[in-house]
Amino acid sequence: MAEIEHPQIYLITPPDFELSQFPGQLAQCLDATDVACVRLALATSDEDRLMRAADAVREVCYSRDVPLVIDTHVQLVERLGLDGVHLNDGARSIRSVRKEFGPDPIVGCHCQASRHDGMSAGEHGADYVSFGPVTASALGDGTVAPADLFEWWSQMIEVPVVAEGGLTTDMVHKLAPHVDFFGLGPEVWNSDTPAQQLVELVQVSQG
Repeated sequence: MAEIEHPQIYLITPPDFELSQFPGQLAQCLDATDVACVRLALATSDEDRLMRAADAVREVCYSRDVPLVIDTHVQLVERLGLDGVHLNDGARSIRSVRKEFGPDPIVGCHCQASRHDGMSAGEHGADYVSFGPVTASALGDGTVAPADLFEWWSQMIEVPVVAEGGLTTDMVHKLAPHVDFFGLGPEVWNSDTPAQQLVELVQVSQG
């Protein structure tokens, strides 16, 4: 695989947010820099809450031609008119979800730090594989994905790779030559000025 020129941004929503405020913050981020995809990643399983959040976020994303995927909730993708789903169980569900969806919707998965799971997910039809956290973080079971995993993947595997979780400025700079996407969530939303923070991280990723 050729060396990646500049990683793209995969923006991940907070696990909870105010519907009266967050869509505006998201719009500012999408207007501030190019974002390849947004993931709705609410912690709730309440369908009413998910549907209202998806409606608000979808309006912001689609008016800017940015794809929107949902975390975990496969059954809501078609109902909510979303572009796909992000799975968190390694390679376990990829084959069945891809068979259910067909070739068009986005199906990606988080494989923590498992090279084997990532390769299996790719073989079973994943559009991308994410690894992380890359530093100590609450993502997954906390197992840190080492930098050399991304370096190996970018050299050996064609399936796009996402780095997410615990992305410090130093790690963004270090991993930029080896990843297709940075999955940014708390790194942006924990700032008082999310759009400005996002732009700064993009600048770091571009060297």
